[in-house]
Amino acid sequence: MVNKILDFLFGKAPQIFDANGDVRHDLPKEKWDAWNKRYFSSQEMNWRNHTGTKAKSQKN
Repeated sequence: MVNKILDFLFGKAPQIFDANGDVRHDLPKEKWDAWNKRYFSSQEMNWRNHTGTKAKSQKN
C-alpha cells in the first residue's frame, strides 16, 4: 500500500534498465529486425545520412 502511494506521488522507477544500468528494451526479436531493416536498408530512412549537408548541397 505504501509503495503504491509513493509511486503515485513520485512516479514509478523506469523499467528499462538492466542490473548493469544499461538500457534494455523488452521487444521481440521480430520487432528489432523490422526496425533494422527499415532504417538501414533505405538511404532516405538511415539517420546517419541526415547531417544537414544534404540540404545544403541541394540549395547550390
